[in-house]
Amino acid sequence: MSGNQARSRVLVTGAAGFIGSHLSEALVAEGYEVVGVDALIPYYDPVVKRGNLARLGTNDAFTFVEADLRTADLDAIVDGIDVIVHEAAMPGLVESWEQFELYSSCNTLALKRLLDAAVSGGVLRFVHASTSSVYGRNAVGDESMPRQPVSPYGITKLAAEHLVATYTESFGLPGVILRYFSVYGPRQRPDMAFSIFIDRVRAGQPVRIFGDGTQSRSSTYVADCVRGTIQAMRDAEIGEVYNIGGGDSLTLNEALEIISGALGVTPTVYHEPRRAGDQDHTRADFSKAAAAFGYTPATSPAVGLKAQVDDALARVRGSRRFD
Repeated sequence: MSGNQARSRVLVTGAAGFIGSHLSEALVAEGYEVVGVDALIPYYDPVVKRGNLARLGTNDAFTFVEADLRTADLDAIVDGIDVIVHEAAMPGLVESWEQFELYSSCNTLALKRLLDAAVSGGVLRFVHASTSSVYGRNAVGDESMPRQPVSPYGITKLAAEHLVATYTESFGLPGVILRYFSVYGPRQRPDMAFSIFIDRVRAGQPVRIFGDGTQSRSSTYVADCVRGTIQAMRDAEIGEVYNIGGGDSLTLNEALEIISGALGVTPTVYHEPRRAGDQDHTRADFSKAAAAFGYTPATSPAVGLKAQVDDALARVRGSRRFD
């Protein structure tokens, strides 16, 4: 799919979410016509999700469709679409233990229906957003690492990968799988660690850390994740899997130190036992993506976390509540 795709129509699922909204903006800015689909499931406030799309406004190149992939007429939605980037999923580790039916239906049933529509519609590329959680407790290395998820969420995402691979092999679906590593930045979901840290430090409230805080993540700034996704959409090899991660690993303690410094506040920290399903360490080897389509993260954690802090403060001030 190399070359000028300015007239291509891209379907972005989960378009009102954290990554999906940034991706939709970037695609429109590059000249694509984007159809964004989101069910606005209240995992967090749907008002915030709608606000994530504020920058797209009434842009003629973006159309928003509120629809649930588990029940909607997907043939109609996919009609005329060239590329699908599937960002929609039920996220988060903790709730997946108690709401497995919801996670299973959103992360596998919805995908299966979308894959059927993609095959019927003859899409030119299907990019599936997966996660480092499929690797399990320690995700340090390249795409050949064993896949041993330790949460129901990770299990559903691994099952989703198998679905995409099966459709590629059995029906010729032009599928590509991307494994994202801990994406952060402006608009990060409110249930994610960095967002929680920022909110609590800013408000002068104690910060809870599960475990000793030495667990580390190959955190990926959202703009880097989006750029890698678009690069893969154009130039990744069909049937392949790629890690999309940050260049530096960061412990929770280090992240909290950067956030506290940006806010000028010394936090009160307390610790609780680690949670079932949490990962210990992740560090993405993204050399395969670098070789295939030129992916290289450009944003350091210090710069990216400062941008996330600035965005959170701007929301609180109300100067640009949902930007």
